[in-house]
This record gives sequence, structure tokens and C-alpha cells, in this order.
Amino acid sequence: MPVVSESLALSLYRQIDRPDWARLAAGIAQPLTEAEVVQLRGLGDRLDLAEVREVYVPLSRLLSLYASSTKRLGADASAFLEEPDSTTPFVVGVAGSVAVGKSTIARLLRELVSRWPGTPRVELVTTDGFLYPNEELERRGLMDRKGFPESYDRRALVEFLTAVKSGESEVRAPYYSHMRYDIVADAHTTVRRPDVVIVEGLNVLQPPPTPNDVAVSDLFDFSIYVDADPVHIQQWYTDRFLALRRSAFSNPNSFFQVFADISDEEAIERAGYFWNAINLPNLVENVLPTKHRASLVLQKGASHAVERVLLRKL
Repeated sequence: MPVVSESLALSLYRQIDRPDWARLAAGIAQPLTEAEVVQLRGLGDRLDLAEVREVYVPLSRLLSLYASSTKRLGADASAFLEEPDSTTPFVVGVAGSVAVGKSTIARLLRELVSRWPGTPRVELVTTDGFLYPNEELERRGLMDRKGFPESYDRRALVEFLTAVKSGESEVRAPYYSHMRYDIVADAHTTVRRPDVVIVEGLNVLQPPPTPNDVAVSDLFDFSIYVDADPVHIQQWYTDRFLALRRSAFSNPNSFFQVFADISDEEAIERAGYFWNAINLPNLVENVLPTKHRASLVLQKGASHAVERVLLRKL
């Protein structure tokens, strides 16, 4: 991917510090309770009511403006062409590193968007379901590159989103089990003509592999990149690994059960290996270079809180 200087890339965005962004929530009621926020919060994330009110309520309002404008433009284009209005779902992509909190953000946005006026139907799809099954990854020699672009069935993901955008009544996506660390062959996620679709994943902003291919992001109406210093992300990744060792990893059905009984020192060492051998190279080589393809960038500080918002200029 061609390298664009940071200064040039930043010139494409309005840069809004947290206090100025938070003021955009003035007069908007807090839509969630503390209990709901706790249920949405991912392991190791520090999402609280203040973060929801000051960061994500304004973001939800902005998304509603974009969605309304897109719907209106679609209706105007249909009228111009003298065709029936065939509104398609508004698709939002959420990208970023492992452990940066994008899954929590995607779940939170699903809840906030579903509470817009008219109560739109909102579906959340993660790209984990489009990873190749472990058997296929083993055959291709890619098990140690799980999460890298080549470990996904990109064509299947593009076909899925194309079907959703085309208004098909029912579209199925494969289901991925984090417990099994693999695709579940007889399970699916079904999407039925939603108003809004949120697509969350590491590589959703990747450019197409060749100029003749369709990029996943070509099917997005709005995209968000969750950004943070890799040093901070590594600490969050390690903290999450330690927390999982005391919870999900202890399940005898977990793929990672082997790590349940190791010491804290061994766990930290193992997390460091996974980060430096797999997640950091993937972030540097594939994920981070897509940041400035996003419509909006959420920049997090060491505390996991968003400190600045970058909004692409129209």
C-alpha cells in the first residue's frame, strides 16, 4: 500500500479535541443505563457512562445525519431516474487493532443506533466469521497468520455485503466461535433486511488486492478507525490475556485451555510473544496503514478513553 505522509493525511480531517466533541452532546438525553454499559463493555475495556455521553452519543447523532442524508440522496436519485425508491441498508465499518476496543464500540453503536427515532433494525456482523476454517488455514500454512488479510475469505465477505446492500430478504454469514477458535460449520449469523449494518474487523478498510477487485470498504457508507499508540495496545492486550486466563481459558472446551494454569509470569511472556510475533506485525503492515481511509478516527489515550476525534472533510 502506498505510504502517505501523516501531515498530508491529517489535512483531510477536522481535528476535534475531546472537550469540543463532548459539547456536541448538549441537550441529548443519555440513552443507556450504567447496567447496560457494563453489559456492552468488553473484557479489559473501561467504557463508562461519561465516555458514552461525551464520545458515542455525538457519534451516534453524526451517523444518523449521514444515514438520513444517504437515504435522501438515494430517494432523489430514484426520482431522477423515474424508478421506484429502493432504499438500501446504511453500512458502517469499524476497524482497528486487536485489543483496541473496536468490538465494544461496535456493540455500543448497535445499541445507540437502534434507539434512533423510528427504531431502525440494526445488525452487527464481525469479519471473524469470514476467516478460513482452521483446517483450511493449516492446509495453506496460515495458522500463525490468523488475522492477516490472507487468512480471510475476502470474496465471501464482499459477496455477503453485496447481497445485503442489494436488499436480499435473508443473507447468511458464517459463525466464528472464540471458544473453539474456529468456524462452526453448522451455525450462521442471519441478516434480514436491516436498516443499518455495522461490520467490525481488523482489515475491513483494506484496499482491493488488484485494481479489478471490489474492496470491502467500497460497500461502506461510513467507516470508523479506532486508533491508539501500539505501546498502549500491547498493555491492553496483555491485560486482556491475563483476564481471559482466569475466565474463558479455564473452560475445558476452550482452544486456549492450555494457558489456564500457567503462572502470571508465563502468561505475560506468552502474551508478549503473541503480540510481537503476530499482532504487532499485522497492525504495522496491514491495519494501521488503512487508518486514513476511514471517515472518522477515534484516537484513544493510555487510559482507553478517546482523547480526540478526526472527521474527514466533505
